[in-house]
Amino acid sequence: TVPLRSPDLTSSSVPIESVVNPQRDPLKTGFSLRLNAELDAKTLELVHQADRVIKEQQEILSRAISSQIQLTTEEDDNLRELQSSGGSILPTSNAKQTKNKKQGPEATLQNKLQSRNVSKNEPSSAELQTADDVAILEDVTDFSLAKTFSNLEGTLDGGGLSNNVDDIFSGAGKDIGSEAQIRLLKAKLRVTQEELDTVVRECNKKEDVTRTLMAHVKELEEERAKLQQTVSAQQSQMEKYKALMDEARKKRDEFEQQLAAMEKELEHLKKVQKQASSSQNATEVRLNRALEDAGKHKQELEKLKQTTKDANLQENKQVELLKEEKRILEKEKGELVSVFKKQQKLIDVLKRQKVSYVRLDRIPGNPYFTLILR
Repeated sequence: TVPLRSPDLTSSSVPIESVVNPQRDPLKTGFSLRLNAELDAKTLELVHQADRVIKEQQEILSRAISSQIQLTTEEDDNLRELQSSGGSILPTSNAKQTKNKKQGPEATLQNKLQSRNVSKNEPSSAELQTADDVAILEDVTDFSLAKTFSNLEGTLDGGGLSNNVDDIFSGAGKDIGSEAQIRLLKAKLRVTQEELDTVVRECNKKEDVTRTLMAHVKELEEERAKLQQTVSAQQSQMEKYKALMDEARKKRDEFEQQLAAMEKELEHLKKVQKQASSSQNATEVRLNRALEDAGKHKQELEKLKQTTKDANLQENKQVELLKEEKRILEKEKGELVSVFKKQQKLIDVLKRQKVSYVRLDRIPGNPYFTLILR
């Protein structure tokens, strides 16, 4: 048989640390659910492997039983030979009874082994070896229950097989010699003891393996319970995050509405800015034209100022000339006035003289007047 291995959780694609200590992230809930599904699949696979091991063990046990039947047949043949040598023959009914009694405890063992419960499987191998013309089951597949093998051991210790051996050889012991009977009983006792030791060893092995597998199953169950708690906690957190997401969506809708209003306002401002820019461009054109006109007018003003300045200089010169002429005229006027005054005084003098002359003329014979006339 092919040895079966328990699933190695450490070799899986998902580390156990991430399973035991999952992050509190709602986005990883699907990861936890997927991991739980993987654990369920692994558990189901273990159950199928255990069923396969049971079937293989049943086949091994059936082969062991067939070998025991063959051994019983060979022993019957040996007994017949001994009986033939001793002058007596074992009856056919006794041989059949021997086979039935030999197969009885083996069938009971098979039924008990088939009715056990297997939790997990471990690597197993079975081999049949021959010692002293007896087939011995050396290694059996690793599965059993302690109760089954304790019952089997109790049966063996209680003398069940010894009773069967006594039943097998009860008829033959009457017709064979004591030495041959002792040799047969010793051989059967040795085979039975070896089978008992093998069964006890296998029982102990299977109990250890069963305890290990049960502990492993318990650990897996605890881990699964932890994972379920983690999943439930993550589901509750997911509900909270869903509520938060709904609130965030509402806020997002409000922000989108505000953004749409602001975009409309921005478009309006762009239009206003465009209009202002166009009006500003027109104003700048007008301003440039006005500046050009102002430059022209400034140049004309400069020319006019220069012309005015020249005219003022000419006028000032003319004024100075006029003032000079006026001053000359005033001087001449003064001189004329003084001459006029002198003439007035002279006229007054002459008038007085005339009056005097008239008076003197009235005086006849005035020598003075005569002198003047001369």
